[in-house]
Amino acid sequence: METDLRISPRERLVLTSIIENYISTGEPVASQALARQFGNKNGMSAATIRNIMAALGEAGLLDQPHSSSGRVPTAQAFRLYVGQLSGNTRGALLAPERREQIDEIFAGIGSNQQFLERTSHVLALISSGVGVALAHIRETQALEHIHFSRLTPNRVLAVVVTTSGVVQDRVLVIDKPLSPGELEAAARFLNENFRGWSIDRIRTELGRRLEAERSEYDRLMHSVEELYRKGALAGPAVQGPTIYVEGVANLLASEIDRERLLVMLAALEAKQRLMDLLVAYVDARQQNVRVVVGLEEAIPGMENLVLIGAPARLGSENHGTVAVIGSTRMQYQETMNAVSYISKLSEKIFQLPQ
Repeated sequence: METDLRISPRERLVLTSIIENYISTGEPVASQALARQFGNKNGMSAATIRNIMAALGEAGLLDQPHSSSGRVPTAQAFRLYVGQLSGNTRGALLAPERREQIDEIFAGIGSNQQFLERTSHVLALISSGVGVALAHIRETQALEHIHFSRLTPNRVLAVVVTTSGVVQDRVLVIDKPLSPGELEAAARFLNENFRGWSIDRIRTELGRRLEAERSEYDRLMHSVEELYRKGALAGPAVQGPTIYVEGVANLLASEIDRERLLVMLAALEAKQRLMDLLVAYVDARQQNVRVVVGLEEAIPGMENLVLIGAPARLGSENHGTVAVIGSTRMQYQETMNAVSYISKLSEKIFQLPQ
């Protein structure tokens, strides 16, 4: 849907008032209510407002649930409203008391993982929606060190420790026995060459070296290849991104249709689908907060839900995504400001020693 629809200043004023009244009450907005709200300030009678509302309806910006009721904004109207907020630099700063609240919650953070856990909590608290924080793969898979212990001639214990503190051990069943010296040499090679690398990057580089350098130090690479092939650098601790979700119950207070709510909750509980949603809509390269209205286009069942998200970066490196998923009736400006503030706060947090 287009969000650059041309409407007159009067039409924009009426549309903005309808949206903000609807966010506040959840009820269709009638022309008489707007006329009372405007008074004589704008020179618009109830009849004039009705004509403007009719024009906005024809433009696809308002719906009329019943013939005798007022109007409610459409998804396209919310997109237009959000675009207007995004262009308003005066409202782009988070209130001082809200900044203090966020800073207090993040006080004492000691790791990237704690930052993302608390992000989902604080965003749920502030927005009365669902707070979501996604740690990207490299954040959970950076290698701190690896150790191999020989259990039997054909069984090896591999212990992988990541920079985020995750420890994963697994027993490898190998085809050809490796001596304790060969295991120690293989671990030393991996630790000296790949500490701080993501597991995915290590696997890719090992595959390349195993082909290019096999003849150069065949014996060592044979040991590494055997351990690598048997899954030393695989397992639950390093198979994908981590997602933190909090505040799903907040939607219970904002939705009346319980049958549709159950569908929405089922969609939100499918964490893989949430990951896909964040990856699809929040670009690691974007500089600003992105607002997406109409999530049902990506995940059926998420009708009337909005995504407000931004990347969490340190310099040019993308560590994850912070976002809110909430009702179209959320307080947009405050939520956008909070997401923006926390995404920028990540620059400081991710510089902490892990």
